[in-house]
Amino acid sequence: MKFSNANSKIQALKNVPELAHYLENKRKVYSFDLLSGHSCPFAKNCLSKAVQLDTGKRKIKDGPDTEFRCFSASQEVQYTNVYNLRKGNFDELRTMKTCDDMAYAIAHAMPDNAGIIRIHVGGDFFNFKYFLAWCKVAIDNPNVLFYAYTKSLQFWLRAANVDAIPDNFILTASRGGRLDHLIDEHNMRESVVVYSESEAVDKGLQIDHTDELAAMPSNKNNSFALLVHGTQPKGSEASNALKLLRKNNVKHSYSKKPKKVGEN
Repeated sequence: MKFSNANSKIQALKNVPELAHYLENKRKVYSFDLLSGHSCPFAKNCLSKAVQLDTGKRKIKDGPDTEFRCFSASQEVQYTNVYNLRKGNFDELRTMKTCDDMAYAIAHAMPDNAGIIRIHVGGDFFNFKYFLAWCKVAIDNPNVLFYAYTKSLQFWLRAANVDAIPDNFILTASRGGRLDHLIDEHNMRESVVVYSESEAVDKGLQIDHTDELAAMPSNKNNSFALLVHGTQPKGSEASNALKLLRKNNVKHSYSKKPKKVGEN
């Protein structure tokens, strides 16, 4: 399995004072990713998958309720190395029978100089034992900050009920999934995709341009907005919103091609 170097968005975490001590002594920001959509059992509004064709090429396949396309699924269509890395991680994890096996494999692959890890630029917690594996990795690495967006809310709540989630594992409920009712029922902190800056203002939410609101432990109880980004279906509301963001020179996109560890 392989971790990836931070893209331009999460790389900006090194400039956040609250997070500086996680990156002392030349420690770095990384991500660990799985195949988008394929590993997202509760995705709905953003459900998209990179589908392999008989020709060897890939195409994007949106779900029946897709309102805004998953940007990382588009990456997996465009970049073969990104698709192969995420598929390799996902395939290997699914061969493992226990939570301990998963935790050991993740920890063994984690770079020695990791200071902050975003779990899943692409993908999500696909079952409960995998979620618990990350809890174990975080517990065993208290000097590393782990954070994730997730629609697998029942796993989060189930782990929280047995105090399995350590303080260095920061979670955000990603609205737009099949379990959104749990966000409201349990008053979970959430991220909401918006189509404009004014929509965020109307919702009373600050826009997170750098992932700092997602990652900072001091913000773990506060919800926030994310501007729609990535390639969107032609003629969709999301696509029209992107055109307007570009016209108004609003920052909404990031480095498209993540690099695996060791790649220059």
